[in-house]
Amino acid sequence: MITRLLAVVALTATTACAETVISARYSAPTDRYAHGILGDAIEWGQLDITTDTGTRSFALPATRVFEDVAPRVVDLDRDGTPEVIVVETLASEGAQLAIYDASGKIAATPHIGRTNRWLAPLGAADLDGDGLVEIAYVDRPHLAKTLRIWRYQDGTLVPVADLAGLTNHRIGEADIGGGIRDCGDGPEVITANADWTQVMATTLRDGRLQSRAIGRHVDRGSFAKALDCASLP
Repeated sequence: MITRLLAVVALTATTACAETVISARYSAPTDRYAHGILGDAIEWGQLDITTDTGTRSFALPATRVFEDVAPRVVDLDRDGTPEVIVVETLASEGAQLAIYDASGKIAATPHIGRTNRWLAPLGAADLDGDGLVEIAYVDRPHLAKTLRIWRYQDGTLVPVADLAGLTNHRIGEADIGGGIRDCGDGPEVITANADWTQVMATTLRDGRLQSRAIGRHVDRGSFAKALDCASLP
């Protein structure tokens, strides 16, 4: 049986498509999923999307939570109407990256496959200059430590490339490190290496990921400097 999201506000397809997403937030804190990867046992049970006509709220069933810091509002298809990127977790299958708009959930990656397995988003950009937007995240930043790139294309998420040995989160941290920068030569994904000794910049070219060390990792300030295009020791 397919579990369906329960929309708190009923929408017709015509109304939803006419709305422009302005912002999004999580609400309905819950302790029903005791993973605690972000430092406490509280996750989120509802996504509230504010549009130019009102607020649309999407409550998850008891088997799911939003296991995340904050939703990310990005125009993934470059049509002038943003979408919302979230981390959605099914208790028995772990996390997935999901995309919402004013009508609800419209695309998602597969769940990782088992409980207490998580992913940490880095951001979204046209990483390879092909005119389409890619989304970057680290799959299991404490275990697999694998950067994964998915492309948003024709309303679906398509896998593009993976690279092991990179991470952006340690167990118990309340935020998610790293991100995407462009210092003049195109977008680069900023993470740490697997043992947290170096800050890494990774590019996507011809469907392949290439990574290089750009300086020593000390703390979150190292990521901030890298994202600001400042030199690192």
